[in-house]
Formats: sequence, C-alpha cells, structure tokens
Amino acid sequence: MSTAAPPPPADDAAYTVVSMYEQAAKIYPRSVTGRFARWRWLMVWLTQAVFYGGPWLQWNGRQAVLFDLAERRFTVFSLVLQPQDFIYLAALLVISALALFFFTAVAGRLWCGYACPQTVYTELFLWLERHTEGDRTARMRLDAAPWSLDKLLRKGGKHLAWGALALVTGFSFVGYFTPIQALAQEALSLAFSPWEWFWVLFYAGATYGNAGFLREQVCKYMCPYARFQSALIDADSLVIAYDTGRGEPRGSRPRKADPATLGLGSCIDCTLCVQVCPTGIDIRHGLQNECIGCAACIDVCDDVMGKMGYAPGLIRYATENGVAGGWTRNRMLRRVWRPRVLIYGVLLLAASTAFVLTLAGRSGFQVDVIRDRSVLDRTVDDGVVENVYRLQLGNKREQAQQLHLQVEGPAGLRLAAEGAAADLRLAAAGMGQLIVRVQLPPEAAAALRGTTVPVQFRVEGRLLDGTAAPVETVRTASTFFVPR
Repeated sequence: MSTAAPPPPADDAAYTVVSMYEQAAKIYPRSVTGRFARWRWLMVWLTQAVFYGGPWLQWNGRQAVLFDLAERRFTVFSLVLQPQDFIYLAALLVISALALFFFTAVAGRLWCGYACPQTVYTELFLWLERHTEGDRTARMRLDAAPWSLDKLLRKGGKHLAWGALALVTGFSFVGYFTPIQALAQEALSLAFSPWEWFWVLFYAGATYGNAGFLREQVCKYMCPYARFQSALIDADSLVIAYDTGRGEPRGSRPRKADPATLGLGSCIDCTLCVQVCPTGIDIRHGLQNECIGCAACIDVCDDVMGKMGYAPGLIRYATENGVAGGWTRNRMLRRVWRPRVLIYGVLLLAASTAFVLTLAGRSGFQVDVIRDRSVLDRTVDDGVVENVYRLQLGNKREQAQQLHLQVEGPAGLRLAAEGAAADLRLAAAGMGQLIVRVQLPPEAAAALRGTTVPVQFRVEGRLLDGTAAPVETVRTASTFFVPR
C-alpha cells in the first residue's frame, strides 16, 4: 500500500518563514539624576581627564607617560622601563585581577558600573545623543518617524559628534605610543605614518561601534566578567537589590492613598527602574548577569519614593541575606568582612606592597652576563687560563652613568685589561655591551684544574650629572671554567 504525497500549496502565501534568530530590541535608557548618577559622572570626568590629559603631561622636558615601541623604552614620570622589565607588567595584571576579585566580593560589579571604559564611553555617547535627539521618549518617536530634514539633521549631528569624540579618543590612545606633540603636528597636515593611521582609526572605530551601537550587547554577550562574577559574589556581597517583602504586591495608586488599605506594597509599578537601566533588565526579578551595577534604578526609585511620601531604599545596595532577613545596614556591613574577602584583601595588599617595594628598590642599571659559548675556556701565554664574557648593560635612569667593572673570585682572578676596558659610559636610558676577558694565573689554575669556579662581576655606577648621588653597586654571578 502506498501513500500519496500531499499536494503542494496553491500559492506562496501558504508558506510561513520562521527565523531562528531574534533581533535584539533597541534600548532607550532614560536620563536620571541622583547621588549615584553624580558618582558615575565624577568617575567619567576623572577617568577621561587622566586618559586625554595623560599624554600632554611633561616631565623633565619630555612626555611624562610614553611607551616608545621604536626605542623599546617605556617612561612613566621618573620611572624608565625596558623590555626586560615586562615582569612588572605581569605583576600589575596580577594586582588588577586581585583588586577585581576583592571589590566584586565586597560590592559586586563596581568596576562595570563606574569605571569600565565601555560604561564611561556609553555615558558620553548617550549624553551627546540626548543633546541632539532628546531624552528617551523623544528618541523613540524620532526613530519611529519617517525621514525628514529635521530627522536627518538630528541623526547627522549625533553621528558627527560621535565621530569627533571617537577620533579624539583614537588620537589620544596613539599619543601614548608616539610623542603626542609630534603626532599633533602630523595631524594638522594628515601626515600620519601607516601604522599611526591604522591605530587611530581602529581605536576610533572600536569606540564608535562599542559605545554608539553595541552598548549593552558588549556587557551582556562579549564581556566574560558577567559570566564569572557569580563565582566571586555570595549571599553576603553588597549588590543592587529590590526589597520584595516591602515592594510586593505592586500596583498603581493615587499619591495620597494608603497602600496598606489597598493591600499593596511600596512599588507603584511605574517601570522607571526598567526605563533607566542601560541593559534593559527589570531589577525586580532579582539580580541578573546583565546588571552592571550602575545604580541608576536606585536613583530613580528613590526619587519616586520621595514623591509618593514613602521611605527611600526600595531598591538599594544590600546583601541577599540582609534583604531576606530584614537586617540593618550595619549588620550587613559587618558580614561583608568575611573569610573570602579577607583572603582577597590580604593577597591584594601583599602583592601591591611587594610591587611598590620592588619598584622603589630597583637599581639604576642592569647587568646581564653572557658567556662566550664558542670557547668555554682557553689557555693563553704562560699557561694563563682565560674565559670570555659579554656583559649587557642597561641604564635605567634619565642621567648618563659611568660604570666601572671588577671581578671577584678565587685568589689571583683578574680582568685581562684594566682602565678603559673595564669602564663603560651609558647614555641616559641607554644600553651597551662590554666584552670582558677574565684570567686566572697558572699557579692558581693548577689547584683548580678540571673544576667550575663561581665568580661575581661587581659593577659600580656613578651619575654624570654633577650631583652627589651615592655610588650604586650591582653584583651578578657567573662561572669560570678551568681546563684539565
């Protein structure tokens, strides 16, 4: 028995196209004022003053902060770093990670809400958008309206402002790697090098796209921090919380009505907490990965509570245990200092202290001893045993230095030539090398035949700027081979 195939539909209208992907709805954050908004804008101006102003600061007649890749020299005020000092960058990254763990365990996503570049530039781009297109309702009406001259001017003005801010941001970023005063002169004639063009436009494009278009998509889908924050916080971490016991059941009511009489909680279901949220979540559903901790919902809810004559704090910084148990603020703060936080704090303090002390105690020059691998040892005139070394020397100061070399080891060990062969002058923040021949007399070598003897190179450095700075000494260990 065969089964006939069903007849085809009469026309194309019978088909239904189902998309497996949902287009993200555009979020129109409403402007908000309040104490946390002021804190957020304070951090915006502070971070951007440091970022945009940093390359223009001068120190000892040069740019204060410059990462000169061509010269392989990185200067941060009086600190001069070279490629071999990248260990400090690794240490700084470890300290940053520990700080992130510490502050997240204490109070959730403080970094995201107040200092993350994505948050900072989104705030700036939103500020420009509000000044060209209006606040939330006006922007929604403008997007829904057909194209007109007014819409074209508003949209065009917004994108011009965005583009200008993005280009200034890209220019400032490159100014940390190329002297910014020279870069500014090149900008006037558009004479950037190909790499400068690439990085200015790349960083400007990234800023323009992330802060202008992607916005909350970066925080929700691209940033990994939202995914692993759940491993860093617990029920005693201060997070933005909605007091369900006080707010529910929610519902609208006249301003002078008694909510208890109506059987309602303090939440009037105005949805303003959702409208001001830059990621579009409803905090009344509990803490969510998408929450960046900006506290905009706290500001707007406190404003509504004030207008209704209710106590503030329906949405507030609190702990999960504190909200569930009705704890006072002092009791919640006491629980903040729990073992997890103390461990993070001790590690952060120890790493930061070690980092600062190491930087403060670093010598003014660096010595690396490299043996001549082609000939480990050789016997020269009259049975004298000789080893050859190459000393790589680096000046970590902004003043020229005179370095004097000595060798220490078994009795009779000496440099093959004294005077100029044992001295080297290094330019400010310069590098150089010195080929050194170390000799051991035959009578001393006879007693050490067939052994490897530890030796030390002792290098003394004096500044050549006329100051009475103390002599610095660096000792570097190596070995001396004596043939059989």
